[in-house]
Amino acid sequence: MVTRRAVVTGASSGIGEATARMLRARGWDVVAVARRADRLQALEAETGAVAFAADLTVEGDVDALAVWLAESGPVHALVQIAGGARGADRIEDGDAEQWRWMFEANVLSTQRLVAHLLPLLRRAAASDGHADTLFVTSTAAQTAYQGGGGYNAAKAAEAMLVKALRLELNGEPIRVSEIAPGMVRTEEFSLRRLGGDTAAAESVYDGVENPLTAEDIADVIAYALDAPGHVNLDLVTVRPVAQSAQHLLARGPLHVREG
Repeated sequence: MVTRRAVVTGASSGIGEATARMLRARGWDVVAVARRADRLQALEAETGAVAFAADLTVEGDVDALAVWLAESGPVHALVQIAGGARGADRIEDGDAEQWRWMFEANVLSTQRLVAHLLPLLRRAAASDGHADTLFVTSTAAQTAYQGGGGYNAAKAAEAMLVKALRLELNGEPIRVSEIAPGMVRTEEFSLRRLGGDTAAAESVYDGVENPLTAEDIADVIAYALDAPGHVNLDLVTVRPVAQSAQHLLARGPLHVREG
């Protein structure tokens, strides 16, 4: 059996960190990539995931990552989780810098990673049967909502990139999977989106019974990567039961209607 190696981005917190931990627990070699070196080093000490500090919005950092990966071993999977949202303004009030950051972090960084790592994935697929690219987008890529215009646009663009990549790789043994989470409660996503306003970030989840956790999404990612090589999960949309649609969220205990 070949020990497979995954590059997991956004690994310093949230879904990325949970995925790195879960893949390590399932026997994968993991390269954990994020900007915050101190958090990555703690993860490495605890799990054995190899830390590589990089800002994926910087071309030189991605160049360095690709060179180091080529020199250090095969790459069987790219798990692109890094990204995020900034702001919740109406479109007419949108901050151009926040929109620019969202496009850079969610779309251009994804393209940059694919361009740099695809030769390594092809090499691993040729020697070991198949390779994986997996992208965590969002239900925001599927349905617009008020105050979400910038994030809707960035995640929709990322999702279209994923769909185009799947077509472009047709005929090659490289899977292209998209996981689109709905409401996931992590320690940083809403806090960063809302400029560090703790009260506003907490209010996003007020009254919602069991929003998804980072571990819930990591479990789906691990399943997709560990599925037989001929099985591709094109798109998996994952929401908590309390969120029937992007715009329909139950606040308060879930209960069975009588009668």
